[in-house]
Amino acid sequence: MKPESVVISLRKIHETAVIHPGARLGKDVEIGPYAVIGENVLIGDGTVIGAHAVIDGWTSIGKNCVIFHSASIGTEPQDLKFAGEKSYVFIGDNTKIREFATVNRATGENEETRVGSNCLLMAYTHVAHNCVVGNNVIMSNAATLAGHVTVEDRAVIGGLSGVHQFVKIGRNAMIGGASKVVQDVPPYVTVDGHPAKVSGLNNVGMSRAGIGLLARRNLKKAYKLLYRSGLSLDQAIAVMEQELESCEEIEHFMRFLRNAERGICRGRKDTAE
Repeated sequence: MKPESVVISLRKIHETAVIHPGARLGKDVEIGPYAVIGENVLIGDGTVIGAHAVIDGWTSIGKNCVIFHSASIGTEPQDLKFAGEKSYVFIGDNTKIREFATVNRATGENEETRVGSNCLLMAYTHVAHNCVVGNNVIMSNAATLAGHVTVEDRAVIGGLSGVHQFVKIGRNAMIGGASKVVQDVPPYVTVDGHPAKVSGLNNVGMSRAGIGLLARRNLKKAYKLLYRSGLSLDQAIAVMEQELESCEEIEHFMRFLRNAERGICRGRKDTAE
């Protein structure tokens, strides 16, 4: 038996699937009826592609992912600046992308759109061009990211939420459903509303992430300095540097604040901030 025959025997590919000869498929890949796989696609071992899914462009999908039926990954960005240049999509391992979700490739030569490992993108979610989505991120149904959005690890984005272009969502942040997010969301907080306002710390998310009690106490103090002290952002950061016990979570929190180019989501009571 020829080596290529051995590889083919390890795949479960429906006879109606359309797969370009240039596509590269790993072992134990499953491809459902009428799925379309483009020339420059790489699919990792054990990944399952559902019926009518379209995977196109220079797209790399990791191992043991599940792409449900009618999802679209790696197609051209919905961006008037796009001029047909070569750009990429990268999907990590063990990520699930549900029905009718879309992940567009980047605008700009050799630029990329990236979704990490162990993510869940529910039905009708959209990840636009040049987005970077971290690991263990959950996007609920019909949540949408505009171009150039950054989402850090373990963030949760509620259903029907819209995130403005160039916004950054911090680690372990929680965005409530149907929110309009136009400014950066600091790590470890919960935001909600139209436009989104900070309502508190994401205590449940931090607990599930295994963040220790000492770090959580420090984050609570940092939150009060940022949102309840009446200090400006720069003043609050300066006090944090002087008064809070250093730990990885606090250092990340302050680093995020220093680099918040669009400003941060504020609290519900302007007079308290």
